[in-house]
Formats: sequence, structure tokens, C-alpha cells
Amino acid sequence: AITCDHQPFIAAAPMVLVFLADYRRWVRKFQQAGCEDVPAPRLSDFILAANDTVIAAHAACVAAESLGIGSCYIGDIIEQWEEHREMFGLPPYVAPVSMLVFGYPTEQQREPQTSRFPQKMIVMENGYHDLTEEELQEYYPDDKAQAFYKRKYVSDFAWEMDRSALEILKNWEGK
Repeated sequence: AITCDHQPFIAAAPMVLVFLADYRRWVRKFQQAGCEDVPAPRLSDFILAANDTVIAAHAACVAAESLGIGSCYIGDIIEQWEEHREMFGLPPYVAPVSMLVFGYPTEQQREPQTSRFPQKMIVMENGYHDLTEEELQEYYPDDKAQAFYKRKYVSDFAWEMDRSALEILKNWEGK
């Protein structure tokens, strides 16, 4: 909870799982199998491992929901890389990608949540297309966009997230 922006509900949760992208087992297996000149994992390996990790987290989320257990994804687990690496004893080529906090939702939390964006803003058919200026304004007014920008792109939190993500990639690529 402390290393993830001091979010007290994390500490109070009955269960918290951290999902790790792990390519170390492949590097070790390649070496054990006698493969020559085993390189450090590539960026593409990280992206694929991160995808697998998020799929596993989502499967846990769906399974918990089927039992009436709520969950909340915590992306802040990629912040403070050095501290998390030490805390979890993470070797090279292993990185935290997602955290899931589990608990029993309150009545208010059981109410359907509004989507961040309307479906027609994020679902496209047969290819990508830019939204018009009017659609952008309609779907996400300027005041909301400015608040989101300040929180996600120019805050201390955002800079630490970026710094830490770069350190994770350095560790991943063995630099």
C-alpha cells in the first residue's frame, strides 16, 4: 500500500496478488538445454510476457467475480521498481506488471460503473479512424481532459511511473 501511492484499501484487502512477467525461466531453460549465446530477452519478449501476465490477472478477476468477490487493478505496481524488486526478490528478466486487490464490494460498489468512454469512441470497425473535433469535445470535455492530463502526465506520480518503467526495461534487457 505504501509503495503504491499510499492507498489504504490495499493494506486492508483480504487478498492482494502481484502478477509478474517472467522470462527468466526461459533464459534458464535455454541455457540448461545447451543453447549457444542465449541473449537477454528483447523488448518484444517483454510485451508478450506482459500480455500473458494481464491475461492471467484478468482470469483471476473473472474467477473472483463469479464468487461474488470484487477486485481492483493497481497499475502503480510498476512504480518504485527498485523497492518492489527488493521487496519481492525479483531477479533479472522478471517484472511486476499488474496488481489485483480482492475484497467484498459495498452496495455502492456493486452499482454499475459508468464507462470512461462511450463505446463508439473506442470501438472501430475495419480499421482505425480519428474522431472529429466535435466528437472529442462531446465525449471528453476540456475540463475533464485537463484534470486527467495533470494527474497522468505532469504530476510527480506520472514522472515516477515513467522513470520506473524505464528501469524495468533496463533490467529486462540486462543493461
